[in-house]
Amino acid sequence: MNECLSRLLQRRSVPPRWLGEPGPSDQEVENLLKIASRVPDHGKLVPWRFILIQGEGRRRLGDVLAAAFQADNPGADAEKVAVERERFTQAPLVIAVVSRVVPHVKIPDWEQVLSAGAVCMNLLTGATALGYGASWLSGWAAFDRRVLDALGLKPEERVAGFVHIGTAKEVPADRDRPDFADIVTRF
Repeated sequence: MNECLSRLLQRRSVPPRWLGEPGPSDQEVENLLKIASRVPDHGKLVPWRFILIQGEGRRRLGDVLAAAFQADNPGADAEKVAVERERFTQAPLVIAVVSRVVPHVKIPDWEQVLSAGAVCMNLLTGATALGYGASWLSGWAAFDRRVLDALGLKPEERVAGFVHIGTAKEVPADRDRPDFADIVTRF
């Protein structure tokens, strides 16, 4: 079995707090975006786009989260606000995958949303193939209009996921996987 297939068979989500430097190089990020873009896209609508959150951008986004969280939770202690401020600073790279449904007479919205989900999965697969740890998350920030506005999303756009990528400092234990007898039928 080749190394890439072996990595994919062992893929698991690595929490952002366990991801650190080094992150992907510029060339690796470009390759990840190419891999992510190679998903089913009926009608060639490209119903998704990327926002790269790196370097100081992670801290700026953290400030937005902290302010929104504090506004919604005025009694929150400093430690809870700090958790929100640091949410996007743990992994060296976070890629926000933005889903944007393009009205089309033949291509249903659902297929376009699934295409954005496939983009997220391809990012995880690509990061794993390159030897990085990664995690696909959403959380409250993916649905908060203040955060979405700060990221430049249009009203009709949504975050399909935040994909955190970096070098795994720890790898979580594997979780139980479904038994094929429970999930596979033949027709």
